[in-house]
Amino acid sequence: SVNEHHRILQQPKDFSSFPLYGKLQVQDEANGSHVTKTKEEDEELEADEEEEPLVGEDGEGESFADMMKHGLSEVDVGIHKFVSDHKGFSGILKERYSDFVVHEISKEGKIVRLDDLSVPEASVEVEPTDCQALTEEQKQQLADLQLFKNKEGNVAIEVENDSKEKRTLLHKAVKTLYPGLETKTEEREGKKFIVAYHAAGKKALAAPRKHSWPKNRGSFCHFVLYKENKDTMDAINVLSRFLRVRPNVFSYMGTKDKRAITVQEIAVLKISAERLSHLNKCLMNFKLGNFSYKKHPLKLGELQGNHFTVVLRNVSCSDEQVEQAMMSLRDTGFINYYGMQRFGTTAVPTHQVGRAILQNNWTEVMDLILKPRPGAEKGYLVKCREEWAQTQDPEAALKKLPVKRCVEGQLLRGLSMYGKKNIITAFGLIPRNNRLMYIHSYQSFVWNTMVSRRVEAYGLKAVEGDLVLRGGTAHVLTAEEAEKQSIHDVVMPLPGFDVIYPTHEDLLTVDNLDIDNLRHKVRDYSLAGAYRRILIRPSDVSWEVIQYDDPKVPLIYTDVEKLENKSLPVYLKEGKYRALKMEFSLPPSTYATMAIREVLKMDTSIKNQTQLNTVWLN
Repeated sequence: SVNEHHRILQQPKDFSSFPLYGKLQVQDEANGSHVTKTKEEDEELEADEEEEPLVGEDGEGESFADMMKHGLSEVDVGIHKFVSDHKGFSGILKERYSDFVVHEISKEGKIVRLDDLSVPEASVEVEPTDCQALTEEQKQQLADLQLFKNKEGNVAIEVENDSKEKRTLLHKAVKTLYPGLETKTEEREGKKFIVAYHAAGKKALAAPRKHSWPKNRGSFCHFVLYKENKDTMDAINVLSRFLRVRPNVFSYMGTKDKRAITVQEIAVLKISAERLSHLNKCLMNFKLGNFSYKKHPLKLGELQGNHFTVVLRNVSCSDEQVEQAMMSLRDTGFINYYGMQRFGTTAVPTHQVGRAILQNNWTEVMDLILKPRPGAEKGYLVKCREEWAQTQDPEAALKKLPVKRCVEGQLLRGLSMYGKKNIITAFGLIPRNNRLMYIHSYQSFVWNTMVSRRVEAYGLKAVEGDLVLRGGTAHVLTAEEAEKQSIHDVVMPLPGFDVIYPTHEDLLTVDNLDIDNLRHKVRDYSLAGAYRRILIRPSDVSWEVIQYDDPKVPLIYTDVEKLENKSLPVYLKEGKYRALKMEFSLPPSTYATMAIREVLKMDTSIKNQTQLNTVWLN
C-alpha cells in the first residue's frame, strides 16, 4: 500500500503532511465492501510493516517521487475528459490527512455528526456497588494498565479475606469499568489475588461473554464513529480487540477513506453504550458518541451518500478562476469516473489482471502478479519476484517471503500445492474479495474508457442511442426523446451479461473480449453488469479561499475540536500561501477526487500529486 512509502521519503521530514493517494484495497471512498482481517492477519501485517524499507529496481532506496514515476496516471485508466472549459490551476490534495473530512449522509438524508458523548441513561449498567468495590488507588492502577502505562503488565488485588460475593463483584467491576481488561484468580505466596491483565492478543477473538441484556432494549447499539487516518475495517478490528468480540458483530453502511478524518454510523450487537464510551479513554484517533439502541443492524449501501470538506493547499489561481471552477462544479457537475484508488498503485494495475482473468488467460494472471516490476516494493518482495523469474519454482519463491498472507504469497502457496497446470485452483487460495477486486477494477476501466469515448464523440448532451433508466430498466433514447432528455439522466453500463449497451456507436471493441458474453466458466468471475450515471452534480456546494502562513496549521474545524471547545482555525487576511476550502455532498460510489479533478483540471494520481508536492517542498 502507498502508506508504506513513508519510510523512504526524503522530503518532508514530517510524514503526516504527505499527500497520499490510491490503495490496493477492496474499498471505495464513498461506499463498498472490504475484506475482514483476522487478528492473526493483523499481527502479521503489523510485523510486515516494521520489517524493512522499500527499494527500487536497482535495489537502492530512492525518493518516493522517483519510485512513483512507474505508477499509474489518469489516462492509463481511461480518464481523459473534463466537463467545463475554465482554465485549470494546481493545488495539493491531502497534503495532511486532516485536509480531507468525510461525514456520512444517513438514509434519512441527515449529515452524521459526532456532537454528543453522553451515555443514554437507560443504558448505564455500572451499579454503584461496582464502583465501590474498588479503591481509588486500584482504579488509578487499572486505568494505567488499560492505557498500557503499567510496566508489570498486570494489577493484583488481594482478596484473601473477601467473600465469594465480593470477589465476584470485583471481577465484574474490572471488566465493566475497564474494557480490554480480563481477570483471573491466582494464589501468590499463599494468598489469594484477583489479577487484571490485557485480553487483547490472547483472548481477543474468544466468544463474547454473556451480558444480561434488558428485554425492552433494542439489540443493537448504534453510535457515531469519528476516526483519523484509519480505514473503516481497521477501526472495527481495533474496537473488536478491545471489546473482546468478533469483528462481524459490527455493521456499517459504507467504508471510508483511510487518509482522512471520517464520521460515520456503526451498529454493534449487544454491546452497551457504557462499554463503548469507555473506549474513548484508551483509544487514540477515535471518538465514539451519539449512542442509541435500535432493533436492527446497518446494511452496506443504505447511506444516501457522503458530505466532503476538502482543503487544497498552495493553490495557484485567481479568485475569478476559483469562482468559475466552483460554479461549474455546482451547476454542471463532473464526469462520474471511477477514481485512481480503484486501480491500485503499482506498476502492474489491478485492471490488467482482471482483463486476463476474463480472457481466461491464466498464465498471464500468474505472470502479472508474480513477475518483477519497476517501482517501489519491499525488499523481500523484490527477491521473491527475482526468484520466481529465474526458477519458476513456487516453493523457492515462497521461502523469500517472511509474510505469506500477501496476494503473491497466497498464489505461490496455491501453485506449490496444486502445480502450475492448475493455476485457476491455485488462484482460488487468494481471498474471494481480493480476486473479485481485479475483475471489478477491469469493469471500471472499461466504463471509464467508454464514457471518455462517448463524451469525445457527442459532447455533453443526450443523443439518439444513449441509455436512461426508467423504473430501474434501461431504455434506448430515440432522436425525439433525446432532445428533451438531460445529460444528467444518461447512464453507461458496467459491462456484464445482464445489461444492454448504447446503440449509437460501437464503443465496445475492447481487449478481444466478447462484451455481450461475460458469463465466465468460473461462476465467481461472471459479470452481470450494472448502470452508472455519466455525470454527477454535487449538492450543498460551497467554497472559500483561505490565506495562511504555516503549512502545518489545521484549516478545518473538526467535530472533536468543537466538542472540546477548541478555538476555530484562524484564517489570515494576507498570508504566504493560499488554500481553497470546498464543501459538497455526493451520492454513494462516486469519487470526491473526480470532483476535485474537475475543479483543478489536473491529474489526481499519486504519481502526479507526489511530483507536485516534492517540487513545492524542494
